[in-house]
Amino acid sequence: MADSRSDDYPVNESLLKITEDVNLILRELLEAGHIQDGQLVVIGTSTSEVMGRRIGSAGAMGVAERIFEGVMKAREKVRFYPVFQCCEHLNRALVLEKEALASYPSLEPVSVIPVPKAGGSMAAYAYNHLNEPVVVETVQAHAGIDIGDTLIGMHLRKVAVPVRPSIRSVGQAHVVMAYTRPKLIGGARAVYTMQESSDEGACL
Repeated sequence: MADSRSDDYPVNESLLKITEDVNLILRELLEAGHIQDGQLVVIGTSTSEVMGRRIGSAGAMGVAERIFEGVMKAREKVRFYPVFQCCEHLNRALVLEKEALASYPSLEPVSVIPVPKAGGSMAAYAYNHLNEPVVVETVQAHAGIDIGDTLIGMHLRKVAVPVRPSIRSVGQAHVVMAYTRPKLIGGARAVYTMQESSDEGACL
């Protein structure tokens, strides 16, 4: 959601804890989903909700900064590409490093610069602090974390597996997260692991 104010959240212990909490739950997601270097993790955030306000009503760049720091700390373990979701005013477009485009050639950059009132504080902060930011309209991410019920499902791959974080909120914002897995196809005779395979039976 678009944020109406740039910052009104005091720098205190609660704000500093945001970075630690985001780092912790994101690492839990990386482990649960077996996320690897170079994979995409979408980050949906309402800084308003983190502050206990209604989504889109009181965005704060200071909160966005702390969340961004938590994401970057988690990247020290796994070099995934964080993909920051914009608000609905930019059709929930996403900000990520230009470097990722080489691995995902289907991603097509669009021309827009997220700002707090059209893009949201989180996306605006990310755009100004990534090395070479680009904006794309959609991705199919391998995992995602939603801080503040911003609805990231449209940017996840088809089969999402919910992960219950050890911390259920960041600040005052509800947290939901999931990783994705390949579809299981076939039927009663289908095999999904090498241990299940055998030479018995035939097909065609």
